[in-house]
Amino acid sequence: MSILVCGSLAFDTIMTFEGRFAEQILPSQLHILNVSFLVPGLRREYGGCAGNIAYGLRQLGSSAVPLAMVGNDAQDYLGRLQTLGVNTQFIGITAGNYTAQAMIMTDRDNNQITAFHPGAMSDAHTNAVPTDAGVKLAIISPDGRDAMLQHAQQLHTAGIPFVFDPGQGLPMFNGEELTSFIELASWVTVNDYEGEMLSDRTGLSFEDIAARVNGLIVTLGEQGCEVWEGGQKTLVPGVKAAEVLDPTGCGDAFRAALLHGLSQGWSLPRCAELGNKIGATKIASRGGQNYQFAA
Repeated sequence: MSILVCGSLAFDTIMTFEGRFAEQILPSQLHILNVSFLVPGLRREYGGCAGNIAYGLRQLGSSAVPLAMVGNDAQDYLGRLQTLGVNTQFIGITAGNYTAQAMIMTDRDNNQITAFHPGAMSDAHTNAVPTDAGVKLAIISPDGRDAMLQHAQQLHTAGIPFVFDPGQGLPMFNGEELTSFIELASWVTVNDYEGEMLSDRTGLSFEDIAARVNGLIVTLGEQGCEVWEGGQKTLVPGVKAAEVLDPTGCGDAFRAALLHGLSQGWSLPRCAELGNKIGATKIASRGGQNYQFAA
């Protein structure tokens, strides 16, 4: 089964701050914020939600067909994806832009501060959902605003079930738009913070959201996740990581497991169990696309 992954491809510059952000930021001085963090650790990784999810799908032996836009600096990234067995047919290239860039700083408690330059991702809406490529399942992950809106509608019109994963793109949309995404989607997945924001902006409780889709999954980090179906909540316990090195890409690894399981006809709790396992594997590896998972 071909799985379409709508979202960003990006280069991640990941920096490690050995202290705690909370110890450097004075709440009483936020109106004149001027802070500097010494980051001894720095590396550049392949990233972006679509890239990370595609990587996870290939780790699990599933197909991965990203729908994304990159700049003229992405030849190495495209070559890497092809080496992994990812279908790059529907990745567009814009000559006048850089590929999206994320600058991610992580403190000792795994809190993160991210600056993101969208670059070519801003043109992702010009790359339409392919309706003749044998796609049977898809995900809308963080991408350009117009792309997320248009791709969701295109998938729905084509009768292709999809997971709505707003992620860090959630603040771009108002309550009406988010409600529309929910109505078009077959499943919704968020982390606990995003879930509260989604509920607040739409005025819908988790029970209400779950009633409008086949299922709602709310991830809780090391505590596992909640699976909401048919008015019932199931807590799927977390999996202890062998080592906690880097949270970057953990959510994307979980989404890859969700898609893999759905493509196999699994129940949502079983999908979530695999998601928790692959998330625990990923967090023990630096970067979003360097872990090795044996299903």
